[in-house]
Amino acid sequence: MALEAGLQAALRRLASTPHLLVALDFDGTLAPLVERAEDARALPASAAAVRVLAGLPATTTALISGRALDSLRAVADPPADTMLIGSHGAETWTGPDGAPLSLTPAQADLLARAVAVVERTVAGHPGTRIEFKPAGVVLHTRTAADTVAEAAVAAARAGLAPLDGVRITTGKRVLEISVVEADKGQGLALLRQATGATAVFFAGDDVTDEHAQKTLGAGDVGIRIGPGDTAASFSVATPQAFTEVLEELAALRAAGAPG
Repeated sequence: MALEAGLQAALRRLASTPHLLVALDFDGTLAPLVERAEDARALPASAAAVRVLAGLPATTTALISGRALDSLRAVADPPADTMLIGSHGAETWTGPDGAPLSLTPAQADLLARAVAVVERTVAGHPGTRIEFKPAGVVLHTRTAADTVAEAAVAAARAGLAPLDGVRITTGKRVLEISVVEADKGQGLALLRQATGATAVFFAGDDVTDEHAQKTLGAGDVGIRIGPGDTAASFSVATPQAFTEVLEELAALRAAGAPG
């Protein structure tokens, strides 16, 4: 299927930039959404396009995910020099010399209290699950009935309300709780600065990705996967359709990347 003319033209312009940053969400973007987070894998053709881009001169690839870094590495198997932003910006990996995330005693105490709330919520709502992160905790409701999921989110929010300092974000059948103030927009800004990118390509599918979409400027290209209000310039329907966009960007960059 041919890409729309406006997107094709934008990719052609992007492909000639002196230093390109290709920053991508994982779940719902490179990988179709699945019930069990640990079962997610990138579509083979999308993973191949990322590997091509990672190997090109003056081109940096990065993954920006709500997953913790360990989880992201396990399911994405990224190229060795691909930069990583995890936990919605709370965790960063820009190379082997980067410092790992470290919580203050107050943050660690707050996280323990938030975990206790989510554990109680999961215990009382069949089909919900908990995920632990270095700077947060997640309530997953994808495998619960709709009414149970709604009740679980309401219960968790009520339990978290007295905890001053927690950051709560709603995604696709997930409730993300963090004790570190960060988002994907901040993560993308960090990557842009670290790489000296002259243009950015970013793609994501969820509300949390909009923080990054809103940082994009003239010369950048943002893609929204799936429906929903977005600040991105372009949208495609599915991760499978996004594969075609990635393949086209990789081919154009391979042909025109600065040497």
